[in-house]
Amino acid sequence: MNELVKQLSEGFHPVEVSLRPEKTSTALKESIDRGYVHIKFTNTKGGTELGVRLDKDALNLNNADFKNQTGEVHLVGNLTLNYVKVRCIADIDLKTLEGKGHLEPLQ
Repeated sequence: MNELVKQLSEGFHPVEVSLRPEKTSTALKESIDRGYVHIKFTNTKGGTELGVRLDKDALNLNNADFKNQTGEVHLVGNLTLNYVKVRCIADIDLKTLEGKGHLEPLQ
């Protein structure tokens, strides 16, 4: 298995949502509505930003209040990282747009 994939598959790692042009909970909501978000694992050399196509059936937005920037979102989606198919799972705090995440290799 690829070293980066192995590293990000072991335990939970600090992540942040990458949003442009503004890093706001409203921009995150728009990305979720489009079904695609960028999640950055911040504890790798230089950071590792991944584009994640969301699995709408696996998302949990029940605790999210985007308007007041409170609560948390549970994001889940698949991608290919260094030729390895993986599932990215991240829990993001809407106030800071940061949280914890990890990868799960897919068979």
